[in-house]
Amino acid sequence: MKVTDKAKSYHKKMFPKKEFSFTQTDPEFFERFLNFAYDDALDQNELDDKTRFTAILATLIGCQGLDHFRIMVPAAMNFGVTSVEVKEIVYQAVAYLGMGRVYPFLLATNEVFTELGIPLPLEKQATTTKANRLEKGEEVQVAAFGEGMRGFAFSGNEDVRHINRWLVENCFGDYYTRKGLNLRQREIITFCFLAAQSGCEPQLVSHAKTNIRLGNSKSLLIKIVSSCLPYIGYPRTLNVLSCIEEAART
Repeated sequence: MKVTDKAKSYHKKMFPKKEFSFTQTDPEFFERFLNFAYDDALDQNELDDKTRFTAILATLIGCQGLDHFRIMVPAAMNFGVTSVEVKEIVYQAVAYLGMGRVYPFLLATNEVFTELGIPLPLEKQATTTKANRLEKGEEVQVAAFGEGMRGFAFSGNEDVRHINRWLVENCFGDYYTRKGLNLRQREIITFCFLAAQSGCEPQLVSHAKTNIRLGNSKSLLIKIVSSCLPYIGYPRTLNVLSCIEEAART
């Protein structure tokens, strides 16, 4: 089997100047992977390249694919993902994976940007302050999930109510209110963070519903997970598809 012209062309756009040792050490495997990831997986759906690579970067953070993330950042930027958008993906991941798992990706992003000659820090994207992050966070949460979330920050048992407040003011108020990505894009990357992890099925169903509510259709979500399958494998992909189906039914 040889690498197809389509896979070869797409891979060359991703890495115009990079050669991989796998062509010498693992040629049969590399041919099969390239043909699957950059021909079969692309031919199955008509997802635009920028959305595809935004989803792939978020998926690689979610599955802790640090080494692959490092080489995919420049590839994503070759398909229109901006430096600000890359950083926003990494920053928002902290709310869904925690700093313990995102820290290496932040370091890797800074290293890649330095190698590419991108000055740091990037332009500021924050729109909230300590004083208004709760109010603005609730506005975004309601816009995403509906009026049923109004007052969520003050709901629940007293001993855990602070977690609900943090979800509103930190997750939504600190991250979702930032510029650089719009609400639909932020829900796509959240969907990918959750899809690439295990044990997050309830949250994945909830965010699949939210994506659909915001206009990221069931069909779009299936296209996204199809493009990300080469990076997370079949078991997690099948779990994600079940969650999408459940979200679409309810």
